[in-house]
Amino acid sequence: MATTNDSIVLKEEFEIANRRAADRQKNTTYATAAKYDRRIGRIVISLSTGVELAFSPHWAQGLETAKPDQLNDIEITPSGLGIHFPTLDVDLYLPALLEGALGSRQWMAQQLGIKGGQAATPTKTAAAKENGKLGGRPRKRTTIEEPKRY
Repeated sequence: MATTNDSIVLKEEFEIANRRAADRQKNTTYATAAKYDRRIGRIVISLSTGVELAFSPHWAQGLETAKPDQLNDIEITPSGLGIHFPTLDVDLYLPALLEGALGSRQWMAQQLGIKGGQAATPTKTAAAKENGKLGGRPRKRTTIEEPKRY
């Protein structure tokens, strides 16, 4: 059974924890401000390093169909590592944004696949025409293996 003294944090421990948090914050990039800039149609996040990150909301998971009025209210989490859109109940994680992933791996792959499938190059157009002359995409062949005789 715990005594009342077990839950008391000593002043020294508190100061050590605060110093550790301050040291971590010095070595971590975090958001200091965030806004939606209607003029350029971008979400702009100011970072502790002085760098600004700006991106189209349509490229961020959860914001892809958001209207400009829904993007005006942006909150930064106390750690500065998260961006919250209360109107949409959407959260973005800053380290993931800095890695270039504006959504989950699956969602990003899907978006890139859609974009890649829409690409129209002369080579792709010529290949499609040639395929059409041959009757289109070839059917997948299924092979039936002969049973092995021992």
